[in-house]
Amino acid sequence: MRTNPPLPLPVKRALSKLGEDIRAARLRRRITATLMAERAFITRTTLGKMEKGDPGVSLGIYATVLFILGLTSRLEELADVKNDALGLHLEDERLPKRIRRMGSRKEAK
Repeated sequence: MRTNPPLPLPVKRALSKLGEDIRAARLRRRITATLMAERAFITRTTLGKMEKGDPGVSLGIYATVLFILGLTSRLEELADVKNDALGLHLEDERLPKRIRRMGSRKEAK
């Protein structure tokens, strides 16, 4: 039996919320669990695990279900560079303080 490494609590909560949100979106669209599983080419058991936020469910399955629900664009935005405030801040800190002109230097004789 394969065991998953322990997850940080914020990750567990995020996966749980994602699963709940996916389930709510499925129900709002009046898609049964059986039909969703068929459309995603997964079992109802896997769908149930995903809707509970099981970290063992592959990202590909989450992505497929989001596609079926019409929410793929949200997936595309997850790690978009323009939403990475910390990364952009760190990059700005590494910018040079001044830029020297490139070209030939005149040597003093």
